[in-house]
Amino acid sequence: MGNKNKTISFRVSEEAFESLQDIAEERDISLSAVFRDYVDLLVDHDGQVTVVPDDELTGGTIEPDGEGEEIAFPPSVEVPKSFIREHERLELEADHLREQLDEYKSYVTELQDRLEDEQDEILLLDDLDEEDESYHLR
Repeated sequence: MGNKNKTISFRVSEEAFESLQDIAEERDISLSAVFRDYVDLLVDHDGQVTVVPDDELTGGTIEPDGEGEEIAFPPSVEVPKSFIREHERLELEADHLREQLDEYKSYVTELQDRLEDEQDEILLLDDLDEEDESYHLR
């Protein structure tokens, strides 16, 4: 049996839709990807995901359903310095590769322009016979 994707559709208010579009633009992904990420998060945590409005945040912690222990918000994770250095190195390398790509694109454009200019400079042998200058073919 194949792994088939299913489609879910629902309605949201115009204000909520605009907010979701802003989130998608902020993350530079499609609106569909926002929903897929949310659904994946729900599935990964067995439906134990809570959306909390800003006004319910109390001093950087939230209380799920008003009961139980407080959870730090936003959640924090310690990342090793080596990971950060590697990430920065990869960003620099990506910038360098983008610059190289731009250089290559401009070089290709220059070559194409030269080729177009040279195509206009076709010499016909009959025209050469009419001129006084002599040409030699090598």
